[in-house]
Amino acid sequence: MAPIETAPVSGPDVQAERIGGRIRQLRHARGLTLVQLADKAALSHPFLSQLERGRARPSISSLEKIARALGSSQVELLAGASDADSDADAPVSLVRSVGGTRGHYAEGEARMLVTGDSARFHPMTVTGSNPEFGDAFEHAEDEFLHVVEGSIEIDLGERGVFQLSEGDSLYYVGGTPHRWRSLAAGGYRLFIVKEHPASL
Repeated sequence: MAPIETAPVSGPDVQAERIGGRIRQLRHARGLTLVQLADKAALSHPFLSQLERGRARPSISSLEKIARALGSSQVELLAGASDADSDADAPVSLVRSVGGTRGHYAEGEARMLVTGDSARFHPMTVTGSNPEFGDAFEHAEDEFLHVVEGSIEIDLGERGVFQLSEGDSLYYVGGTPHRWRSLAAGGYRLFIVKEHPASL
């Protein structure tokens, strides 16, 4: 039996429409058709069509598959949807210490440190304690990573494997597959800055 992809939306659902709109925006930025995205995410084309039109709400599992297929993350998709409440073209973005969209990122949890869709990059903090590597991410955007606490081993595929400790930083260009794992019992806290897809 195939996994459930979604819960259908019976009436207008602003959040579902915003998530669908954000997925459509990112799909267009990646130059993907609905059929191509469905294939990459191992989900059905009709489901993705309903999702982009706000007629369906994705399960956590489906959202993760879509995010990975788009070279993004759940937290970035959710932030893009919730940022519709803010002035998307505002020249200033203030995120207080208790604010910022939070959600799943790789094998950890992230907090976005900027709001609005006009920001040219996505800064975020990521915390986790996974002792094993997860699936590798790959996206078109360049990314900067700084270890705030703990230590990690980061696998950049053909570009090498690096061990980073507190205070170390690493920059890698778009298209570099990357994944990391904790080397410290207490886990890690990272500061990550990723280019916004629309700024490319």
